Amino acid sequence: MSELTCFKAYDIRGQLGTELDEEIAYRIGRAFAEFLKPKNVVLGGDVRLTSEALKHALANGIRDTGADVIDIGMVGTEEVYFATSYLQTDGGIEVTASHNPLDYNGMKPVRDNSKPISSDTGLLDIKALAEENNFPEVDASARGSIKQLSILEPYVDHLLNYIDLSSIKPIKLVMNAGNGAAGHVVDAIEERFKAAAIPVEIIKINNEPDGNFPNGIPNPILHENRAPTIDAVLEHKADMGIAWDGDFDRCFLVDEKGNFIEGYYIVGLLAEAFLNKTPGAKVVHDPRLTWNTIDVAKRGGGEAIQSKTGHAFIKERMRAEDAVYGGEMSAHHYFKEFFYCDSGMIPWLLVLELVCKTGKPLSELVKQMVEAYPSPGEINRKVSDANAVIAEVKAKYESQALVVDTTDGVSMEFAGWRFNLRMSNTEPVIRLNIETRGDKQGLREHQEALLQLIESV
Repeated sequence: MSELTCFKAYDIRGQLGTELDEEIAYRIGRAFAEFLKPKNVVLGGDVRLTSEALKHALANGIRDTGADVIDIGMVGTEEVYFATSYLQTDGGIEVTASHNPLDYNGMKPVRDNSKPISSDTGLLDIKALAEENNFPEVDASARGSIKQLSILEPYVDHLLNYIDLSSIKPIKLVMNAGNGAAGHVVDAIEERFKAAAIPVEIIKINNEPDGNFPNGIPNPILHENRAPTIDAVLEHKADMGIAWDGDFDRCFLVDEKGNFIEGYYIVGLLAEAFLNKTPGAKVVHDPRLTWNTIDVAKRGGGEAIQSKTGHAFIKERMRAEDAVYGGEMSAHHYFKEFFYCDSGMIPWLLVLELVCKTGKPLSELVKQMVEAYPSPGEINRKVSDANAVIAEVKAKYESQALVVDTTDGVSMEFAGWRFNLRMSNTEPVIRLNIETRGDKQGLREHQEALLQLIESV
């Protein structure tokens, strides 16, 4: 029995040919259905050239256990989340490797009510069944059916429910769909705006689906991938730029001056937007950067609740706390009304509404937050032993710290600054996040000292 190395902590992801192929996808389909015992399962796939064949193999595995498959086509991960709850199916899987290189693919599985299946909640059981590959004989007469279904219209209905369309004033947006994965949703929303005479002008770039990734790996968190959106905003004198990753469950925003807005400040903006609509509500955040979010929640009469980083943890905590919104600085945003799932479409709609209602440009909306709690964004360093690095940093700084928190890696707070240092769940990398109370010079000094220490270990 060979180990399937494509199973990760939160999802399935691997290199094509060596870690993932159609035969393995079939086994995963069988194992998923043997584990969940579903009557029906939603399947979708991203724009990658291999997604359709892997989805077909997955569907065959699921159908061979007697479950029916509803194939919703080339869609983003959040459309599978939406369809699973909207159609009230027993589970769903999106075939995607998100922002991984072209020679990778993977799967994001959920159970009923779009609840995540991670290593704590069944993914390891599915892995064990797929590795054993010892499934019951296929009964051809009891094989499940497959049908194609589009959920685009009800999905777009749902998205547009988050904002008051009558509040939208004339505005120009640049939308960068990466390699077109989000293109069909951009087109559908544009059609709705036109039909309702909503004065939104959309400039589309990279909107056509192309699984060859002619525009590079769709990951706007990388500095080198931000230029096309920034350039288009400046060229067209747009009010805002929006870019998505490969399965568009994360969105990234550029202001009217061409500045990339770090995800941390978008968490603050969205927390504010929800607290305006539901005063006293709870918002969930990750431990990497926290002070601005806590501040926004206090000002809005709400409560900020810290959760371990990672979508499975945030969703679980939101359900437990009945939180209306959850945000990670990595640009994952979660919404109670969206079945506690992350969406890359709802955030920009809410920010669009904020810009129109306040009459302030996006740069102005985040200016105060950026000045009050400056941060350089996440800094990654490749290391051979992440635990040793964290132990060394902890030993050096612990005696001076006012607060030490080990929810996720180690977070330390001092009078005027704080940092979080954690290891990646998916690669041999250590991630540093640091912020100060308005002290840009101190930020640079603390950052340099920490990086020197990390690199010396």
